[in-house]
Amino acid sequence: MAPSGSLRIPVAVLPLLLWGAPWAHGRRSDVRIITDENWRELLEGEWMIEFYAPWCPACQNLQPEWESFAEWGEDLEVNVAKVDETEQPGLSGRFIITAPTTTYHCKDGEFRRYQGPRTKKDFINFVSDKEWKSIEPVSSWFGPGSILMSSMSALFQLSMWIRTCHNYFIEDLGLPIWGSYTVFAVATLLSGLLLGLFMIFVADCLCPSKRHRPQPYPSRKLLPESSQPLKKVEEEQEADVEDVSGEESESKEETNKDFAQNAVRQRSVGPSLATDKS
Repeated sequence: MAPSGSLRIPVAVLPLLLWGAPWAHGRRSDVRIITDENWRELLEGEWMIEFYAPWCPACQNLQPEWESFAEWGEDLEVNVAKVDETEQPGLSGRFIITAPTTTYHCKDGEFRRYQGPRTKKDFINFVSDKEWKSIEPVSSWFGPGSILMSSMSALFQLSMWIRTCHNYFIEDLGLPIWGSYTVFAVATLLSGLLLGLFMIFVADCLCPSKRHRPQPYPSRKLLPESSQPLKKVEEEQEADVEDVSGEESESKEETNKDFAQNAVRQRSVGPSLATDKS
Protein backbone atom coordinates (compact mmCIF):
# COMPACT_ATOMS: atom_id res chain seq x y z
CA MET A 1 0.00 0.00 0.00
CA ALA A 2 2.89 2.34 0.65
CA PRO A 3 4.07 2.40 -2.96
CA SER A 4 0.58 3.27 -4.23
CA GLY A 5 0.31 6.20 -1.77
CA SER A 6 3.71 7.54 -2.81
CA LEU A 7 2.63 7.59 -6.43
CA ARG A 8 -0.55 9.58 -5.78
CA ILE A 9 1.29 12.80 -4.90
CA PRO A 10 3.11 13.23 -8.26
CA VAL A 11 -0.05 12.28 -10.14
CA ALA A 12 -2.03 14.93 -8.25
CA VAL A 13 0.60 17.60 -8.79
CA LEU A 14 1.14 16.83 -12.48
CA PRO A 15 -2.12 18.47 -13.72
CA LEU A 16 -1.26 21.65 -11.86
CA LEU A 17 2.18 21.76 -13.44
CA LEU A 18 0.76 21.14 -16.89
CA TRP A 19 -1.89 23.84 -16.38
CA GLY A 20 0.72 26.35 -15.23
CA ALA A 21 3.03 25.79 -18.20
CA PRO A 22 2.85 28.52 -20.87
CA TRP A 23 2.32 26.11 -23.72
CA ALA A 24 -0.58 24.45 -21.87
CA HIS A 25 -2.68 27.58 -22.50
CA GLY A 26 -1.71 27.67 -26.14
CA ARG A 27 -0.24 31.18 -25.71
CA ARG A 28 3.21 32.55 -26.15
CA SER A 29 4.84 35.88 -25.46
CA ASP A 30 3.60 38.70 -27.67
CA VAL A 31 6.92 40.55 -27.32
CA ARG A 32 9.02 40.31 -30.46
CA ILE A 33 12.78 39.83 -30.30
CA ILE A 34 14.85 42.32 -32.32
CA THR A 35 18.40 41.48 -33.43
CA ASP A 36 21.01 42.86 -35.81
CA GLU A 37 19.49 40.76 -38.58
CA ASN A 38 15.87 41.96 -38.40
CA TRP A 39 16.12 45.47 -36.89
CA ARG A 40 15.08 47.08 -40.19
CA GLU A 41 11.55 45.84 -39.55
CA LEU A 42 11.32 48.74 -37.09
CA LEU A 43 11.31 51.18 -40.02
CA GLU A 44 7.78 50.16 -41.03
CA GLY A 45 4.68 50.55 -38.89
CA GLU A 46 4.43 51.55 -35.23
CA TRP A 47 6.67 50.04 -32.58
CA MET A 48 7.53 50.21 -28.90
CA ILE A 49 11.02 48.86 -28.24
CA GLU A 50 12.62 48.13 -24.90
CA PHE A 51 16.39 47.78 -24.44
CA TYR A 52 17.15 45.66 -21.39
CA ALA A 53 19.89 43.66 -19.71
CA PRO A 54 19.09 40.36 -17.96
CA TRP A 55 21.23 41.26 -14.93
CA CYS A 56 19.46 44.63 -14.37
CA PRO A 57 16.95 44.59 -11.44
CA ALA A 58 14.92 47.45 -12.95
CA CYS A 59 14.62 45.50 -16.21
CA GLN A 60 13.47 42.42 -14.32
CA ASN A 61 10.77 44.44 -12.56
CA LEU A 62 9.64 45.92 -15.88
CA GLN A 63 9.21 42.59 -17.68
CA PRO A 64 5.71 41.74 -16.30
CA GLU A 65 4.41 45.21 -17.23
CA TRP A 66 5.97 44.94 -20.68
CA GLU A 67 4.47 41.50 -21.28
CA SER A 68 1.03 42.75 -20.22
CA PHE A 69 1.37 45.76 -22.47
CA ALA A 70 2.32 43.48 -25.40
CA GLU A 71 -1.04 41.69 -25.02
CA TRP A 72 -2.71 44.95 -26.05
CA GLY A 73 -0.48 45.36 -29.08
CA GLU A 74 -2.98 43.90 -31.53
CA ASP A 75 -5.80 46.14 -30.29
CA LEU A 76 -3.59 49.24 -30.35
CA GLU A 77 -2.07 48.25 -33.73
CA VAL A 78 1.41 48.59 -32.30
CA ASN A 79 4.26 46.08 -32.29
CA VAL A 80 5.92 45.53 -28.93
CA ALA A 81 9.54 44.37 -29.01
CA LYS A 82 12.65 44.13 -26.87
CA VAL A 83 16.40 44.01 -27.41
CA ASP A 84 18.92 42.26 -25.19
CA GLU A 85 21.86 44.65 -24.92
CA THR A 86 24.27 41.93 -23.86
CA GLU A 87 23.51 39.87 -26.99
CA GLN A 88 23.14 42.73 -29.49
CA PRO A 89 25.95 45.26 -28.93
CA GLY A 90 25.56 46.54 -32.47
CA LEU A 91 22.02 47.73 -31.77
CA SER A 92 23.17 49.33 -28.53
CA GLY A 93 25.59 51.43 -30.53
CA ARG A 94 23.09 52.11 -33.29
CA PHE A 95 20.59 53.55 -30.78
CA ILE A 96 23.25 55.00 -28.39
CA ILE A 97 22.05 53.00 -25.39
CA THR A 98 24.04 54.11 -22.34
CA ALA A 99 21.82 52.50 -19.66
CA PRO A 100 19.36 49.58 -19.54
CA THR A 101 15.58 49.97 -19.51
CA THR A 102 15.74 52.44 -22.38
CA THR A 103 12.49 52.59 -24.36
CA TYR A 104 11.88 53.95 -27.87
CA HIS A 105 8.75 54.63 -29.86
CA CYS A 106 8.96 54.33 -33.64
CA LYS A 107 6.41 55.41 -36.22
CA ASP A 108 7.27 54.84 -39.90
CA GLY A 109 11.00 55.23 -39.33
CA GLU A 110 10.80 58.19 -36.90
CA PHE A 111 12.24 57.31 -33.51
CA ARG A 112 11.33 59.04 -30.25
CA ARG A 113 12.66 58.26 -26.82
CA TYR A 114 10.05 57.39 -24.22
CA GLN A 115 10.81 58.89 -20.78
CA GLY A 116 7.46 58.54 -19.01
CA PRO A 117 6.29 56.19 -16.26
CA ARG A 118 6.87 52.49 -16.87
CA THR A 119 3.53 50.89 -16.22
CA LYS A 120 1.13 49.05 -18.49
CA LYS A 121 -1.46 51.82 -18.25
CA ASP A 122 1.04 54.54 -19.12
CA PHE A 123 2.31 52.61 -22.13
CA ILE A 124 -1.25 52.10 -23.40
CA ASN A 125 -2.14 55.79 -22.95
CA PHE A 126 1.08 56.84 -24.66
CA VAL A 127 0.11 54.92 -27.80
CA SER A 128 -3.68 55.30 -27.78
CA ASP A 129 -3.66 59.05 -27.02
CA LYS A 130 -0.72 59.58 -29.40
CA GLU A 131 1.28 61.34 -26.74
CA TRP A 132 4.38 60.58 -28.78
CA LYS A 133 3.51 63.48 -31.10
CA SER A 134 4.61 65.93 -28.39
CA ILE A 135 8.14 64.45 -28.39
CA GLU A 136 10.68 65.67 -30.93
CA PRO A 137 11.93 62.79 -33.10
CA VAL A 138 15.57 61.82 -33.30
CA SER A 139 17.48 63.73 -35.96
CA SER A 140 18.13 61.93 -39.22
CA TRP A 141 21.87 62.35 -38.59
CA PHE A 142 21.52 60.22 -35.44
CA GLY A 143 18.89 57.84 -36.75
CA PRO A 144 19.70 54.12 -36.57
CA GLY A 145 19.94 53.88 -40.34
CA SER A 146 22.36 56.79 -40.82
CA ILE A 147 26.02 56.37 -41.76
CA LEU A 148 27.11 57.82 -38.41
CA MET A 149 25.08 55.33 -36.37
CA SER A 150 26.13 52.46 -38.62
CA SER A 151 29.74 53.34 -37.85
CA MET A 152 28.88 53.52 -34.16
CA SER A 153 27.30 50.07 -34.40
CA ALA A 154 30.45 48.66 -35.99
CA LEU A 155 32.53 50.26 -33.22
CA PHE A 156 30.39 48.63 -30.51
CA GLN A 157 30.66 45.28 -32.24
CA LEU A 158 34.42 45.68 -32.44
CA SER A 159 34.63 46.47 -28.74
CA MET A 160 32.59 43.36 -27.92
CA TRP A 161 34.85 41.27 -30.15
CA ILE A 162 37.93 42.64 -28.37
CA ARG A 163 36.38 41.81 -25.02
CA THR A 164 35.62 38.27 -26.18
CA CYS A 165 39.20 37.83 -27.37
CA HIS A 166 40.51 39.21 -24.08
CA ASN A 167 38.46 36.68 -22.12
CA TYR A 168 39.66 33.92 -24.42
CA PHE A 169 43.30 34.82 -23.88
CA ILE A 170 42.91 34.93 -20.10
CA GLU A 171 40.50 32.07 -19.41
CA ASP A 172 41.22 29.56 -22.19
CA LEU A 173 44.88 30.20 -23.00
CA GLY A 174 45.89 31.15 -19.47
CA LEU A 175 47.72 34.35 -20.44
CA PRO A 176 48.21 37.01 -17.76
CA ILE A 177 46.33 40.28 -18.12
CA TRP A 178 49.46 42.18 -19.16
CA GLY A 179 50.11 39.51 -21.82
CA SER A 180 46.66 40.07 -23.31
CA TYR A 181 47.25 43.84 -23.31
CA THR A 182 50.59 43.31 -25.03
CA VAL A 183 48.94 41.27 -27.79
CA PHE A 184 46.40 44.02 -28.41
CA ALA A 185 49.10 46.73 -28.36
CA VAL A 186 51.18 44.90 -30.99
CA ALA A 187 48.09 44.26 -33.11
CA THR A 188 47.18 47.96 -32.89
CA LEU A 189 50.67 49.06 -34.00
CA LEU A 190 50.73 46.63 -36.92
CA SER A 191 47.25 47.58 -38.08
CA GLY A 192 48.15 51.28 -37.86
CA LEU A 193 51.33 50.70 -39.87
CA LEU A 194 49.52 48.77 -42.58
CA LEU A 195 46.75 51.36 -42.73
CA GLY A 196 49.29 54.19 -43.04
CA LEU A 197 51.14 52.43 -45.88
CA PHE A 198 47.87 51.82 -47.67
CA MET A 199 46.83 55.47 -47.36
CA ILE A 200 50.24 56.62 -48.67
CA PHE A 201 49.93 54.26 -51.63
CA VAL A 202 46.45 55.56 -52.46
CA ALA A 203 47.55 59.20 -52.09
CA ASP A 204 50.56 58.60 -54.36
CA CYS A 205 48.32 57.02 -57.00
CA LEU A 206 45.75 59.81 -56.90
CA CYS A 207 48.18 62.74 -56.53
CA PRO A 208 51.63 61.74 -57.85
CA SER A 209 54.57 63.94 -56.89
CA LYS A 210 56.01 66.45 -59.41
CA ARG A 211 59.32 64.65 -59.82
CA HIS A 212 57.51 61.70 -61.37
CA ARG A 213 55.53 63.83 -63.78
CA PRO A 214 56.88 64.10 -67.37
CA GLN A 215 58.17 67.57 -68.24
CA PRO A 216 56.08 69.07 -71.05
CA TYR A 217 57.80 70.44 -74.15
CA PRO A 218 57.89 74.23 -74.37
CA SER A 219 55.27 75.49 -76.73
CA ARG A 220 53.98 78.87 -77.63
CA LYS A 221 50.56 79.54 -76.37
CA LEU A 222 48.24 82.33 -77.17
CA LEU A 223 48.33 84.91 -74.46
CA PRO A 224 45.01 85.62 -72.80
CA GLU A 225 43.35 88.96 -73.21
CA SER A 226 44.33 89.97 -69.68
CA SER A 227 48.02 89.83 -70.64
CA GLN A 228 47.71 91.88 -73.85
CA PRO A 229 48.19 95.28 -72.09
CA LEU A 230 51.37 93.96 -70.52
CA LYS A 231 52.56 92.79 -73.91
CA LYS A 232 51.89 96.23 -75.39
CA VAL A 233 53.89 97.87 -72.62
CA GLU A 234 56.81 95.53 -73.29
CA GLU A 235 56.66 96.29 -77.02
CA GLU A 236 56.63 100.03 -76.32
CA GLN A 237 59.65 99.67 -74.03
CA GLU A 238 61.48 97.70 -76.72
CA ALA A 239 60.57 100.39 -79.30
CA ASP A 240 61.89 103.12 -76.96
CA VAL A 241 65.13 101.22 -76.51
CA GLU A 242 65.48 100.85 -80.28
CA ASP A 243 64.80 104.59 -80.77
CA VAL A 244 67.42 105.50 -78.20
CA SER A 245 69.98 103.19 -79.77
CA GLY A 246 69.15 104.62 -83.21
CA GLU A 247 69.61 108.18 -81.97
CA GLU A 248 72.91 107.24 -80.36
CA SER A 249 74.15 105.65 -83.59
CA GLU A 250 73.09 108.71 -85.60
CA SER A 251 74.87 111.03 -83.16
CA LYS A 252 77.99 108.91 -83.42
CA GLU A 253 77.86 109.03 -87.21
CA GLU A 254 77.48 112.81 -87.14
CA THR A 255 80.43 113.21 -84.76
CA ASN A 256 82.50 110.97 -87.01
CA LYS A 257 81.57 113.05 -90.06
CA ASP A 258 82.44 116.28 -88.25
CA PHE A 259 85.75 114.84 -87.14
CA ALA A 260 86.57 113.76 -90.70
CA GLN A 261 85.67 117.19 -92.12
CA ASN A 262 87.82 118.93 -89.52
CA ALA A 263 90.71 116.66 -90.36
CA VAL A 264 90.39 117.47 -94.08
CA ARG A 265 90.26 121.19 -93.36
CA GLN A 266 93.36 121.02 -91.22
CA ARG A 267 95.23 119.21 -93.97
CA SER A 268 94.18 121.78 -96.54
CA VAL A 269 95.09 124.71 -94.26
CA GLY A 270 98.51 123.30 -93.43
CA PRO A 271 100.11 123.61 -96.96
CA SER A 272 98.63 127.07 -97.48
CA LEU A 273 100.31 128.28 -94.28
CA ALA A 274 103.61 126.80 -95.42
CA THR A 275 103.52 128.62 -98.78
CA ASP A 276 102.70 131.92 -97.06
CA LYS A 277 105.77 131.62 -94.80
CA SER A 278 107.99 130.90 -97.67
